[in-house]
Amino acid sequence: MDVATIRTVRGACPHDCPDTCALRVSVEGGRAVRVQGDPDHPPTAGVLCTKVSRYTERTYHPERLLHPLRRVGRKGEGRFERISWDEALACVAARLKAIAAREPQAIVPYSYAGTMGLLQGEAMAGRFFNRLGASRLDRTICASAGGEALAATYGGKVGMHVRFFAQSKLIVIWGSNSVASNLHLWTLAQQAKRDGAKLWCIDPRRTETADKCHRHLAIRPGTDGALALALMHELVAHGWIDHDYVDRHVDGVDKLVERARAWPPERAAAVCGVPADDIRELARDYGTTKPAAIRLNYGMQRVAGGGNAVRLVALLPCLVGAWRHPAGGLLLSSSGWFAPYRDDAALQRPDLLETVYGPAGRGCRPRTVNMSTIGDALLHPGGGAFGPRVEALVVYNSNPVAVAPESRKVAAGFARDDLFTVVLEQFATDTVDFADIVLPATTQLEHLDVHTSYGHTDVLLNEPAIEPLGEAKPNTQIFRELAARMGFDDRCFADDDETLLRQALKGVDLAALRERGWASLPLPDAPFANGGFPTASGKAIVDAPGLGVPDLVPNHECAETAPALAARYPLAMISPPARHFLNSTFVNVKSLRSIEGEPLLEIHPDDAMSRGIASGTAVRVFNDRGTYRCRAEVTTRARPGVVVGLGIWWRKFAADATNVNELTSQRLTDLGRAPTFYDCLVEVERDASAA
Repeated sequence: MDVATIRTVRGACPHDCPDTCALRVSVEGGRAVRVQGDPDHPPTAGVLCTKVSRYTERTYHPERLLHPLRRVGRKGEGRFERISWDEALACVAARLKAIAAREPQAIVPYSYAGTMGLLQGEAMAGRFFNRLGASRLDRTICASAGGEALAATYGGKVGMHVRFFAQSKLIVIWGSNSVASNLHLWTLAQQAKRDGAKLWCIDPRRTETADKCHRHLAIRPGTDGALALALMHELVAHGWIDHDYVDRHVDGVDKLVERARAWPPERAAAVCGVPADDIRELARDYGTTKPAAIRLNYGMQRVAGGGNAVRLVALLPCLVGAWRHPAGGLLLSSSGWFAPYRDDAALQRPDLLETVYGPAGRGCRPRTVNMSTIGDALLHPGGGAFGPRVEALVVYNSNPVAVAPESRKVAAGFARDDLFTVVLEQFATDTVDFADIVLPATTQLEHLDVHTSYGHTDVLLNEPAIEPLGEAKPNTQIFRELAARMGFDDRCFADDDETLLRQALKGVDLAALRERGWASLPLPDAPFANGGFPTASGKAIVDAPGLGVPDLVPNHECAETAPALAARYPLAMISPPARHFLNSTFVNVKSLRSIEGEPLLEIHPDDAMSRGIASGTAVRVFNDRGTYRCRAEVTTRARPGVVVGLGIWWRKFAADATNVNELTSQRLTDLGRAPTFYDCLVEVERDASAA
């Protein structure tokens, strides 16, 4: 490698991770040869996770989709023939035109966070589907329960600045395996630990993060609300409440105190499955240590009562006045800080709906389909409140056949012969196998984009480092060309990516952003030291309109709410991502898949012994929704009564073409209409068919 001929291009990691790292891409002779973290960007500090550090392997993967494809086999077989872009676009436009002429709501877009970029995410795609009049997609699959809970409590998805965790004296890592999924937060926590901070981890699984914390509470899935209420009980009982802060900056606290009095540690211990003395110790640490910080993550809100649980945890730093300190408070998401600086309406143009449905405020609007219940939606015959049957699906930035719950139904829906499916993709995912037309999309190294974050408060620019490989095109370009084929002559469809970039942000100096690669939002160090929450009153809210005072909401599937079901399926299953995957991304990168080995189910030795299971045993994991076959790993990482199905493997890499989502439910959370992935009862037995 000739250093003299190498140029460096500034970029940003596009993946669904709170770190949103700034990248430096080394390019030699038109080829990207290395991807590194930007050492000048404070949150990144020159460090990347194992996954993204191997990004060139992903970009130049021999199985990249580089040409448009048309299905020639049965749906699900993954058999295609190469066609031209002209043929592909003509086919897609003809089918969508015919459907839209009858009922545009029969067309459904399906996308999520395959890229977090503002341009390649929902910019030109949003314009296209708004102009088409297609059904809207309720994008709930990851964070909407926690997001609505934060909005109900704080007024938005806002929190403390991640950099100040390094100065905290107590850090509670709640529902987050930060070592694997929030590496840069973990670096700051380690710095605080070296300076004397105490670290607690709250997680049903003994994660790699729990290994490195001082204390670990392995609570049962879905009992976080009970633990939060018991902590409040102790804060009240021992006088650890900051009454001055509460009186001035919290609305409705008396009702919360009344509820907390009913939750002594012994009651919560019975619900959570942990010793009462451990709850007391955590409460004492939290009530007497300043500054104290909570890193809350989205895993804990993927249960029936996830929204209420987040509301309860979010009130803890208000009760002790932790917000007075820059290194105190809570961080679940920082994405709300960007709201004044993002112009999503300019990018996605919801006003284009008027072309189909009439002037704003008049006439009807397209229905909304929840992405978390896409299995039921695709199998619905149509009619009634649901509306027309889904006739066409356009998938981009997502892999629903692998990631959506109750995947037996999802796969059956995608297998419908009368469903026209278009997939924009980089690789032959499980979803691609069911496509009628596949359109090859660029990776992050090949297109322009701009990113905000949900883990820090910097805007990042991603410049294209290399030309698109093969015939791959950015999402923006694909939807421009589709719009032209559909006859959409609105001027906004002529906007190139540079124009979209200028439209995406407000109050951000683009020239400076381009020069540096990132720009920090001008925010105070301790944003809520004197209240000022983005609620109508400026106070944190306990008794939210329409929601009331938060409380424990038990799981859909547990002994308390469904005793007969729990008798048949006595094990609770959670399904966090395997360490070297990010949801279903990176599963096809051979070096990373080799590290993970094969799909595994972690099971506690007590549960394994009673079932005659040893490490390496082929097991059948099942419930009324389906069966998943994999190998067992007998380990104390799983607590008694809980099994851990590490995901999200592509179905095609499993012997029986399933993954853990064969077992998960389409039932939704209390807030946010989100999936309950970790609210799932199963049974496990030796797999006789493997023998």
